[in-house]
Amino acid sequence: MSTQRGNSSRTRPQKHKNQTAFKNTLHDTSHRTKIINSIEVKDVCSRCKDVIEWKIKYKKYKALTQPKTCVSCGQKTVKQAYHVMCIECGKKLGKCTKCCQGKEVIKALPERKRRTFRRYMDKKEKEGISKEELKEDLLMKLETLKVEDSDSEGHFDLDCDDSVSEEEL
Repeated sequence: MSTQRGNSSRTRPQKHKNQTAFKNTLHDTSHRTKIINSIEVKDVCSRCKDVIEWKIKYKKYKALTQPKTCVSCGQKTVKQAYHVMCIECGKKLGKCTKCCQGKEVIKALPERKRRTFRRYMDKKEKEGISKEELKEDLLMKLETLKVEDSDSEGHFDLDCDDSVSEEEL
């Protein structure tokens, strides 16, 4: 037994092992599950982003049915689950909208623009430009790729029926 006093090493391997990785769409392929899997987590710090992505990955994410009250402005403007501050207040104060700490907030680019930026980075690195010029050039390219923030992008109102337009998917 591994909990015996003085017995620091285990003599047998682990008894129960997972044979396959967990798939959150294995038994549930509903529309709601597809929407939750497509959520892009943004306007939070890296730790909170990891926590919310874990909840989505392992089917622990519970979406809001009604907006919550923002701890900063007191309005019912929080539409994302597990967030306590609205996006506007988070941007204004420069804080994470989940833990309300002043950590560096991650701004997520959509997958298409992220790939475009990576291709551009690889192309510029092959050209052999100095590091300072490369840094300035990449920052300018990133500014051109930035997306206008809108409430509908990446945040879904799940209290409606299963009628969701193609834009939201």
